[in-house]
Amino acid sequence: MRVIQFASKTFDSDLAGFCQGASVPKDIQDTVTAILADIRQRGDEAVCYYAAKFDGAKLRARDFRVKPAEIAAAAKRLPAAERKALVAAHENIVAFNKQSLPKDWLGKNKHGAQVGEINHPIRRVGLYVPGGEVPLVSTVLMTATLAKIAGCPEIAVFTPSNSQGKIADGVLAALDLIGIDEVYRIGGVQAIGAAAFGTLTVPAVDKVFGPGNAYVCEAKRQVFGTVGVDSLPGPSEVMIIADESTNVTFAAADLLAQAEHGSGREKIYLVATSAEIIKEISDEVQVQLKLISRSEKTQRVLANGFLAIEVKTLAEAVKVANYVAPEHLELLVKESAHKGLLRDITTAGAIMLGNYTATALGDFTAGPSHVLPTARAGRFFSGLRVADFMRRTSVVRYDKASVKKAEPVVSAFAAMEKLDAHGRSVKIRAL
Repeated sequence: MRVIQFASKTFDSDLAGFCQGASVPKDIQDTVTAILADIRQRGDEAVCYYAAKFDGAKLRARDFRVKPAEIAAAAKRLPAAERKALVAAHENIVAFNKQSLPKDWLGKNKHGAQVGEINHPIRRVGLYVPGGEVPLVSTVLMTATLAKIAGCPEIAVFTPSNSQGKIADGVLAALDLIGIDEVYRIGGVQAIGAAAFGTLTVPAVDKVFGPGNAYVCEAKRQVFGTVGVDSLPGPSEVMIIADESTNVTFAAADLLAQAEHGSGREKIYLVATSAEIIKEISDEVQVQLKLISRSEKTQRVLANGFLAIEVKTLAEAVKVANYVAPEHLELLVKESAHKGLLRDITTAGAIMLGNYTATALGDFTAGPSHVLPTARAGRFFSGLRVADFMRRTSVVRYDKASVKKAEPVVSAFAAMEKLDAHGRSVKIRAL
């Protein structure tokens, strides 16, 4: 573990250098560019090639789409306790996200003209669900549920299969619960390429959603413009802000939980108000590391991506958090500080308050989507919400009385911008 002090003269450059490590290396950029170009040119043939190369799945184009019977059978095989968990999480996600469903409105402006906004679901969306070694069943709920609430007419899900072409029962059962039947056993960059460009087998989508590894995230960045993308949610991040009230056992467990993803590109931050707190938590991390099944990969993440930052005050911790813009931010600090921290921290993807609020609660069941910006993208992106699955259109209606009131304003702007045809188009309506 690396430790830096906020008071250090080199703190700004030290923190920036660590965060810079989250940027995408040129070799990943070049690899993604080549794969996308191949998929654009060869379509299904290229998708099959990369599915075999990266996932060991020997697929034919006619095998891409999962048959509805396979989805239903997986749902029936799922143990009752797991099915119950899916239903419980889904209920919370629906209840939370219905609150943010955009509403149409109409009103009048100062001229007396009618103005407003109408919202429409995006016609066709593509949802990426990471699979393979760690099938993210919860990501199905955290994306597809929102698309359903928005009313998207076509929802296509892309998720990698294993070498036998199988998809985890939990992923298919979650899709069955939500009512999604267009599912493709395609993952990685090839899935993003197929979704963005379309192939003979896979119709192109209008917007791509969902988290992924560094390659998937880079693929989304490169296809933006051909299609829309929700954000750039890459390898997981967590920041814990700790003070003397922090439960050391809980803090260590939460750091390990995010490092457990194990891609090697995760970022784990511990910001604490003393060196003693940092030592206590880091020692506890080593104790608990022996208790988890993915300890080897987790240890590699800790070795390369774990940064501890010693601050003297919570105000300094706020500055660190706003710079890093962490995906998950846990405020395991005294309750009296919560209100001020919530006011002052403005860039976190999701904030967990108090010692009993583990990030895993947000990952699986609390209600908000766990699809959150990473790699400092929280400075300009927010976590996934229903509005991301919709597009807004503004509406304007003037009559003769209101256009007369607006004409002097338009004429003035037309003169300033030397666009006399603009001014004339309104003046003739005001005569």
